[in-house]
Amino acid sequence: MSTDPRAGTLIDPSQALAVGKLEDAFFAKKPDVSIPAQRVAFGTSGHRGSAFDTSFNENHIVAIVQAVCGYRSANGIDGPLFIGRDTHAVSEPAFHVALEVLAGNGVTTMVDSANSFTPTPVVSQAIIAYNDTRRSHLADGIVITPSHNPPEDGGIKYNPPHGGPAETTITSWIEKTANQHMADDLRDVRRAASPAGVSHDYIQGYVSRLTEVIDLEAIRDAGIKIGVDPLGGAAVNFWNPIAELYGLNLTVTDSTVDPTFRTIPRDWDGKIRMDCSSKYPMQRLLAIKDRFDIAFANDTDADRHGIVGPQGLMEPNSYLATCAWYLGKNRSGFARRKIGKTIVSSSVIDRVAKALGTEIVEVPVGFKWFVDGLSDGTVYFAGEESAGSSFLKRNGHRWTTDKDGLIAGLLAAEITARTGKPPSALFASLTAELGQTFYARIDKPADKALRTKISGIKAEAVIHDTLGGAPITKKETTASGNNAAIGGIKLSTDKGWIAARPSGTEDIYKIYAESFVSAEHLATLQQDAQALIEKL
Repeated sequence: MSTDPRAGTLIDPSQALAVGKLEDAFFAKKPDVSIPAQRVAFGTSGHRGSAFDTSFNENHIVAIVQAVCGYRSANGIDGPLFIGRDTHAVSEPAFHVALEVLAGNGVTTMVDSANSFTPTPVVSQAIIAYNDTRRSHLADGIVITPSHNPPEDGGIKYNPPHGGPAETTITSWIEKTANQHMADDLRDVRRAASPAGVSHDYIQGYVSRLTEVIDLEAIRDAGIKIGVDPLGGAAVNFWNPIAELYGLNLTVTDSTVDPTFRTIPRDWDGKIRMDCSSKYPMQRLLAIKDRFDIAFANDTDADRHGIVGPQGLMEPNSYLATCAWYLGKNRSGFARRKIGKTIVSSSVIDRVAKALGTEIVEVPVGFKWFVDGLSDGTVYFAGEESAGSSFLKRNGHRWTTDKDGLIAGLLAAEITARTGKPPSALFASLTAELGQTFYARIDKPADKALRTKISGIKAEAVIHDTLGGAPITKKETTASGNNAAIGGIKLSTDKGWIAARPSGTEDIYKIYAESFVSAEHLATLQQDAQALIEKL
């Protein structure tokens, strides 16, 4: 990966996003469905794009929300719809456009009582809490967010009554229907001029239930010092109520909300990206890490986590393995259930499962694949390498079925409080027992043609017999946990593995590699993976 020399630095204020121009483009530019880049397209987590590129505009929201209303009607979903938004510039206008379409279709919409931001996991938890004792008139939800994407981007995703990301059959139907609405000049869209939602206190509902999933008494009693950076995102107004209700020694290190995100350091490629798993946007929290016993951050819709201890930013896979181990050891009955991981996550998680005497459920990238396991409680912890995870309540019942970066951070505080050491120390003891591996992910630019080639690669097309100097023992294009396509390929040997797949949200592709031998061997694996992609 070629790192931009400006990575980790702030942009010049004169280069900040022109919010007014972006909002103007959101309403003025009209997508042409004959142009593929301007169509509705659901990736791993909803539809995303930029108003400047005519890939996320008013007509997209109108068409998508009308399609969601059509899906609800066709499937007998007639309860309230919980809606949230993050702090991206076009999330606000997109939110109000969505409300107009929902009102026009007679949908009871639950809007934040403080007219504020709502993280993705909070919407998921609200859906689950509402549906928990019901068998009919079920709720679902929409979140207006492009996750950690750059400031000029916008996004929207749909969570059906199970509370998690919609499965492919649903998003494919919504995508097809939305594009048809745009092709028909939105003539079948119903839209109210003055929408009125139902006031809902998202903060109180979520915060008051947190003790069901985290041992907050242990955190309070230990008195550990906690630092939290919301990275200018939707969780910004949640942390102080959490600290006040549970008596935590917690400091929000920066509560700035600015849709230009100019106070967030540039990511590896020079772009502003609120990725809490990357050391570059995390520079401002890393600079003050010694003030705290444990610190953490969330991305813009708070479904991801970045854990910072005395040694710095913890690698996401390391934290996932630590969480799986800690929960398996410290929650009654959890080790009799399973651990969910994506196919590109670290093999240390597999070793944790083996040591606990439990099973691994390995799925493609995308949290939608974990919904069933978290819903029925067969999976106690689910995580994906891009720093997203969720886990069951302390009583073994479901909490969220979407990624929850808030509880991931609070679990790091619980681990620190109960063990007297940060999660990184627990991971070090784990690898001392189970063996160390060497893992890394490389992101590289990729146009649509290359991304299409990578996503459609066939195992038999890979004619290589060796990888990193060892015989290839397995070629996978589907995941063992559900036999679903991974949208790329994974090649394994007895000494390590590599995987390649395109991003579902940005113009990049990703190379994942893990060596069971050394850092030098990891570099060899990465070189071999890069050579394979270049020959496509």
